[in-house]
Amino acid sequence: MIAGMNSTSSARSFRCSVPLAYGWSHAGEAYRVTPWPDVQFERLYGDEWLVVEPTPEVLAAAGARADRKTWQAFLSFVPAHVQEFLGRFRRHRLAALQVAARCPDLVASLEAAPALTVFVAQHAGLRGIAGPRWAELAAVFERGGVYGVLEWLGLPASRQTLAILQSVVTPDLDPLLLEPLRKVLWAPQGIFALARLPEITDRDLNDACALAA
Repeated sequence: MIAGMNSTSSARSFRCSVPLAYGWSHAGEAYRVTPWPDVQFERLYGDEWLVVEPTPEVLAAAGARADRKTWQAFLSFVPAHVQEFLGRFRRHRLAALQVAARCPDLVASLEAAPALTVFVAQHAGLRGIAGPRWAELAAVFERGGVYGVLEWLGLPASRQTLAILQSVVTPDLDPLLLEPLRKVLWAPQGIFALARLPEITDRDLNDACALAA
């Protein structure tokens, strides 16, 4: 929902002094994200909004429940090319927004391979670190491009990996598939099975991950 200046805190509406901040609830707690370009994620503590680092579950809750009208109003602040990029996602639209805001130079590469976005968004878990490292990621991309990012994420830094990710039909990957899919992409039989498909569906990904388990 769009949180307005005169709204009151409730199950459906949260007090918010930032014009057109996008608000939602998860597990009984109120959250919001401020407009582009700041894109600060905040949680309501009593009467105060405090900046937080949202968990993947919090971001997914916002994406899954977004309605078209309120989301489009929020996007009015976002550059057109980023809006187009975010339009590829539903469940992970807030995660994609965070990636685009924190690492804007990476957006063009992610537009070519949107399925890589969820890996990037959840890099902390994949790398086994306590929290996201956006500045480090930006530096990796500046130094090594998209192949440097693949390596940083623990994926094979190859054209074949990138081609497979570009062939994924629905980039809203199930987070539970990220680690199994990473293992598949390191296995020759997994690479072969996916590389021969002109389009890779959710079912194809699930089948490949099941065979590699």
